[in-house]
Amino acid sequence: MSLSHHTYLLAGTQSGCGKTTATLALMQHLKAEGKVVAPFKSGPDYLDPMWHQVACGRISYNIDTRMVGAETSQQLLAEKSHGADISIIEGVMGLFDGLKGVGGVGSSADLVKQLDVPVLLVVSAKGMSGSLVPLVEGFKTRADDMGLSIAGVIANHVGSENHAKILRELLDDFDLPPLVAWINKDAPHLPERHLGLKMPNEWDLPDFSDCLHVEKPFLTTKNTKEEVLPVCGELLQNKTIAVAKDAAFCFIYASNIEWLENQGAKVQYFSPLAGDAVPQDADALWLPGGYPELHLDALRASASLESMADFIESDKPTLAECGGMMILGKSIDDVSMAGVLPCDFMMQDKLAGLGYREEASGVRGHEFHHSKRESHGEVIPAFELNRGDGGIRYQQLRASYVHWFFPSNSNEVASWFSHEPNTLSI
Repeated sequence: MSLSHHTYLLAGTQSGCGKTTATLALMQHLKAEGKVVAPFKSGPDYLDPMWHQVACGRISYNIDTRMVGAETSQQLLAEKSHGADISIIEGVMGLFDGLKGVGGVGSSADLVKQLDVPVLLVVSAKGMSGSLVPLVEGFKTRADDMGLSIAGVIANHVGSENHAKILRELLDDFDLPPLVAWINKDAPHLPERHLGLKMPNEWDLPDFSDCLHVEKPFLTTKNTKEEVLPVCGELLQNKTIAVAKDAAFCFIYASNIEWLENQGAKVQYFSPLAGDAVPQDADALWLPGGYPELHLDALRASASLESMADFIESDKPTLAECGGMMILGKSIDDVSMAGVLPCDFMMQDKLAGLGYREEASGVRGHEFHHSKRESHGEVIPAFELNRGDGGIRYQQLRASYVHWFFPSNSNEVASWFSHEPNTLSI
């Protein structure tokens, strides 16, 4: 059996099975063969797409059926696959894990169903031989019930060529999806921290070529889908949006930047770690999330803190997300920050917030953090949420732990970057 589709979603049986390793290894393999690979990530993840970009040399886009939405995901896949030989989507958690139920909204299975693409199932084969059969049978049965196609199996943590041979024959004997590739048990690992993988600027991408063994050729055809041009508007016409971007502020969806530009805005980056001031011609400011807690000494000494505080106090629109909100507080782990917001932030080992979020206006996002906020006195919520962090509103500043997906409601998000006549104080 050969694989002829030019888009695949790599889905795991569960988190920790080696899905990211398999994805990066396959991307490297295809690129080494001279293929142009278009990468995508299912779900609200910032770190995996960074590694995809290193492996493929192309920007990786987030798509899913909950935050991004099925229609926008379809558009992004079509548009961003243009000119590629093959598109690879890395799934989220296990194939059927989503917001609720089995294969519900937000799951890789639901995305596969909406996009009509085949699945490559990543299985950890450590200590496993015959048990592979009922495992794959179960996933295939549920996939069949949903109208999904599992085109093949990628086995991770394989002990030897003989182990791979056993797995291959078992799948064949029971008429299950074939073993299309396997990865040695001693394959290199990417280092992790509390929010997931470390970033590419901290660690080199391992060469997986010696540990990935491709059993079946991935036959690719040049993508013939017509390019879907982005919907352009004028909601932010002639506005300059200053965006913090460096190792401390790096959680930025590529689609959000493109949305700003498609709405007529000029995006101008600056680095708080380098002590850059907010650009003088900025009409609005966006402070995305990242890892400020890893750079506290540099941030404490940064002239950017005063510049950002002055910008906010001048009553100009500002959106601060997670780490971007944290530096506006009085302190992070007792290290002084900008002091705009009446609160302190403390890092902790356990997860403090996780899940999809939706504002009353319909803007969708995601919350994922290990810090907690201690506010001093009453604060005015920035967002109206049924669940999650409503944040803090101060004058034209909206700050919360939620990372927002801007295209989910263009009119509302554009209002966040536009001056409102009524100011609020805390």
